[in-house]
Amino acid sequence: MDHRNKTRVIEFILLGFQNEKEVEILFSAFLLMYMTSLIGNTMIILLVCGDYRLHSPMYFFVANLSFLEVAITSTVVPKMLANTFSVTKAISFVGCLTQSFFYFLLGSTEFFILAVMSFDRYIAICNPLRYSTIMRTQVCLKMIMASWVGGLMYILLPSIATLKLPFCGPNVIDHFFCDTAPMLKLVCGDLYIVEMTHFISSAVLLLTSLFFTLTPYIFIVFTIVTMPSTQGQWKAFSTCASHMIVVTIFYGVSISLYARPSKKNVLSFNKLATIFNSIVTPLLNPFIYTLRNKIVIQSLRQAFVKLRGFLRV
Repeated sequence: MDHRNKTRVIEFILLGFQNEKEVEILFSAFLLMYMTSLIGNTMIILLVCGDYRLHSPMYFFVANLSFLEVAITSTVVPKMLANTFSVTKAISFVGCLTQSFFYFLLGSTEFFILAVMSFDRYIAICNPLRYSTIMRTQVCLKMIMASWVGGLMYILLPSIATLKLPFCGPNVIDHFFCDTAPMLKLVCGDLYIVEMTHFISSAVLLLTSLFFTLTPYIFIVFTIVTMPSTQGQWKAFSTCASHMIVVTIFYGVSISLYARPSKKNVLSFNKLATIFNSIVTPLLNPFIYTLRNKIVIQSLRQAFVKLRGFLRV
């Protein structure tokens, strides 16, 4: 089919949530969750940067994860909230592709960060005497850089393929952000190669990162089971329990979303799952990583004492 005479789409309309009775409730709920997530994750970053007791590889990776959570929510939520009461609900073509690119770049980088954190826990539990030697500052920085490069490599080919697609109408996306699946439904051309590119890239990302995330835990579990004391087992388990919870939630939702061709996706489920990954999970992470961590709680208390003293001056 010849698309040269068709009008190229210059903007998209994000339908978002169409139930007017629930709009105000959803707006208030999402705004509250967004602000709480923003404050919680920013607080973790500031604590790790400001407290010398948190200057260790584990907290360094947690701070990087918190940065990703802030970036992911800020990529999606502000535009979603702005469109809630907007008449047009429009986003430019370039803006839509940019939002999609950064959302998936940040999300794919998070997969690799979680794998790096698993390796960190493996060294801490299985090779504690060599921990400081292996997990040097330079090594940690290289791991973070490798995670970003891995995320970029994953998103690069699908992004280029999507950019070359002919979007010539209609321009209504049944979502609250520029997700790949509803966007591809608006293409006036053959989607087979592009859909398979997205599917293969997603499958490779999920399986590769899942392998490098779970493999260290196989050795961790074996090490914990063979420990002679129950107290030692519990202490070792508690150091990686928070990370295991985050991994379970993150991979559970992500696998159900992206490890299949877009035609089989149910858009209503996509919306719910995206809310969970871009709003709920970033909201929960600060609580998961801090509530059971005595050092972080002590650091937080000291920060509040200093803040209260500063405000009194």
